[in-house]
Amino acid sequence: MSDDRPVAASSAIETSSGAPGTRQAEPDHYSYTVYADPAMADRFEAMRFGGPIGALLAETQERVLREFAAPLEGRRVLDVGTGTGRAALVLAAAGGRVTGVDASPEMLRVARERASARGVPVTFEHGDAHALPFPDASFEVTVSLRVLMHTPGWRQCVAELCRVARETVILDYPAALSAAALQACTRRIGRWIGRNVEAYRVFRAGAIAGELARHGFSVRAEHRQFVLPIALHKALGSRERTERVEGALARAGLLRMFGSPVTIVADRCASS
Repeated sequence: MSDDRPVAASSAIETSSGAPGTRQAEPDHYSYTVYADPAMADRFEAMRFGGPIGALLAETQERVLREFAAPLEGRRVLDVGTGTGRAALVLAAAGGRVTGVDASPEMLRVARERASARGVPVTFEHGDAHALPFPDASFEVTVSLRVLMHTPGWRQCVAELCRVARETVILDYPAALSAAALQACTRRIGRWIGRNVEAYRVFRAGAIAGELARHGFSVRAEHRQFVLPIALHKALGSRERTERVEGALARAGLLRMFGSPVTIVADRCASS
């Protein structure tokens, strides 16, 4: 299993030309099936955020979210592909009025349990990243993490994130110019030969920025996580070593060039 967070399943997928389409959904696509498993939902947090590197990932994600979404007090926030609700809980604890949507009832079950245990007010709803059940500009901020890399129709997801956002969109993606690209290639090959793997896609920064611009949003800032693969850091299992090595690579300028995943924040243009 990868280090990726869950995705919202879709009833709209890209056509062969790359434009958003409305063809029949693919119920056997892994973005539906992997996270429909109750056992997967129950162990997901430990898989993704367990151990010293998982804790580092969680802390970094929380810091970047709070920074990019600030100020949060009283603002309406939508977390698309919320999974077990980690981002939603962070944003709500910082003062946001948060709704989380996901295609998996089992992931939402765990998210509700976590919110209840922490006493954090979050509304969780079953929803489709490609056809969000909300009016235009109904949230100040929309967030979607670890979704575009998996979802069948990523352009439609971006369009929906922008449609319901009054001010700000926050999303992330694995960079095409990074170690993630090699892993993505091997997984696509594995999927083609019948292996049960998540064959995610990688993105060029220009493609993401261009799609956001089509919907009236401009990238304000970005954060890049690691130069070396997350799986390698997890295998080594040393937070101190990871921080030391990645710090040296960042000082050498490699993080800015090859860092992944990339989290970006984009604001609605004044003319939109």
